[in-house]
Amino acid sequence: MDSLAAVGGDALAPGAMSSPAARRNAEPILGVLKAHMPKEGRVLEVAAGSGEHALIFACALPGLTWTPSDPSSEARDSIEAWRRDGPPNLRPAFLLDAADPTTWPDTAQDAVYCANMTHISPWSATEGLMVLAGRLLRRPGGLLALYGPYREADVPLSPSNAAFDESLKARNPDWGLRDREAVDDLARSQGLVATRRVQMPANNLMLLFRRA
Repeated sequence: MDSLAAVGGDALAPGAMSSPAARRNAEPILGVLKAHMPKEGRVLEVAAGSGEHALIFACALPGLTWTPSDPSSEARDSIEAWRRDGPPNLRPAFLLDAADPTTWPDTAQDAVYCANMTHISPWSATEGLMVLAGRLLRRPGGLLALYGPYREADVPLSPSNAAFDESLKARNPDWGLRDREAVDDLARSQGLVATRRVQMPANNLMLLFRRA
């Protein structure tokens, strides 16, 4: 099954949601994942949203067992709708709230992937994500891959990201673009070392961390 063609149909399955942004950014994100993910192993996706990334990436990376998660029941229904005709390495979604340790799994993972969560959630969710990744990435070299917009001390904030940050904070004062240095520090506190920063389209970044 072609990974991008997997979500290319016009008619959505019952219960499936579609995100135009997820479709646009899937190909550049996949390029980074192909270069840095292990060839085989287990991947946990945190805050999988509509499930389009889960389907696309599981199709493109058949050696990985891809398990999506999301705190929203509506999102999990959408993931299941996309998964229904997906490959066998795409597992059912389950409830995981990054800010609630009682929902976390305890199965070791080879990689953890999370897109567009840190800025649309309280800071406690990012803190939880790092603790979770630190617990589950037990082997040296285990990968945490984050995607989204970030503030950087040495990089001027683009006008579009500045406006996006303002709109997020207007919706919820606990939301907003996170400082990359603060995210790096959180990761380091859990034994995860920042190894790569990849500039992505539309002023987004891929941040990669490895278990030391």
